Order: sequence, then structure tokens, then C-alpha cells
Amino acid sequence: GRKDGMALTYDVLQPENANGAAIVFMMSGGWYSSWGAPETRATQFADMLEAGFTMIPVYHGSAPLYKVPDAYSDVDMAVRHIKANAETYQIDSNRIGLTGGSAGGHLSLMVGLNSDSGKADARNPIMQQDNKVATIVAYFPPVDFRSDQAEAQGIINEVEQDELMQRFPALDYDEAMIPMMSPITHVDSNDPPVLLIHGDADPLVHVTHSHAMLATLKKFDVPSELIVISGGKHGFGGENAKIANAARLAWFEKHLNQ
Repeated sequence: GRKDGMALTYDVLQPENANGAAIVFMMSGGWYSSWGAPETRATQFADMLEAGFTMIPVYHGSAPLYKVPDAYSDVDMAVRHIKANAETYQIDSNRIGLTGGSAGGHLSLMVGLNSDSGKADARNPIMQQDNKVATIVAYFPPVDFRSDQAEAQGIINEVEQDELMQRFPALDYDEAMIPMMSPITHVDSNDPPVLLIHGDADPLVHVTHSHAMLATLKKFDVPSELIVISGGKHGFGGENAKIANAARLAWFEKHLNQ
């Protein structure tokens, strides 16, 4: 698709031992999306490619020009486009998972928890395609931007809102859309299984975001787990990355190979 004359893109990386399932990776940090050469992404996704998963990194319109609702709209359309072209990519449209970290985790939850069967009256035929996925794995995602309600659910925000807006201009959007852009508001009993992975020393997105999300998912009987990485910050390295990535792979093998 195109937006403001610019192409919206994703890449399809298919392993030789493709198992028919696909993992859509939301390439987003601070709702800023940087393209990477397929060779670079293949190294980044090596464990999932080796396990037979087709990897699809998705890129959205970036801050500061585009805001959180724009990024969500872009990746939502991308998932619909991928499903509409599943046969071309030799993937099973019922065996698609979403993943990403931070803003990418937020966008994964937004699409996966707010899915539908397609918008029949949409002018764009791609929007008439459903965007339902089989499972979600989100690393350290912000899940609730509503300050009062978030606090009531035990969510701690250690970074002041003004500072967040300065650091992440994508957060500067219409306040009326804040509930809509909070993944926790979209949870219902029809949602796919969710794995949350979060460090307990995250200085940017406090681990209570994932605790609150897990509690909400459990309330609606959505199969869900939270893995807390001891000493993990906002982004994992070394042994923490190995633990998190192994858990993600095991989750996808369980929920996409059925």
C-alpha cells in the first residue's frame, strides 16, 4: 500500500525447511520503524527461520511525522495484506503469529487483540480481509496509556508524561484516542494466546504493564503467560536475550505448529 505517496512495505523471508507458519515481526522502537536489509533480518531471526517459520518484518510510517494511531493503522493493514496473499507466500493464513518489542510489542497486541473478520464496507479491498492471528508474543510492551485507569490497575509509570512526549513524539496524538490505543482495553474472551516477556528492572516501561495485561487476559480466560526476566532492562542482551528468545520460539512452536 501507499500513504502520502510513500510505500508501506514488509519483507518475506522464507527458510528452505518452511513449515507453513509465519511470524510477523513489528519493526518498531518508539513507534519509529527502520528498514533493514533482508540479510540483516535473517541473522536477527535466525532461530525462528531455522525452526521453519517464514519471517515477515513489517515497517510502518515513523515518528515524528506519524503518530501511534498511524503506526497501528499501517501494521493492521499489513497483516490483512499478508493474509490476503498467504497462498503466494506459501503460508497458512490460520497459522500466523505476531511479535515485537516495546512499541513493536504494543503494536502486536493492538492488532492481535483488536482483530475482526474484515470490514465489509471498506473501500480498500485489503481492509475487507480479516486480520485474525493465532498467537502473540510481546516483549516489554506499554499496554495502557490512560493515566488514571492504569494507576488503578497497579501500573507504575516512572517516566513523566511530559518527558515521554519529548522522547517519543509519536505519543503526541489526540487524547480522545488514548483508550483506543491502549491494548488492555481490547481484551476479550475471543483473543488468541499471548506470551508476555518483561524485565523486572525495565526503567522505561515498568513490568507492572505486563502484570496488568496478564491479569486482564486471565480475567477473560485467554491462554496467557508472563515471563519476568530477573534484572532485565528495556531490551535484553546476553543470557537474558537467550532466555527470552528461547521462550518465544517454544511458544510459537506450540501455538503455530498445531
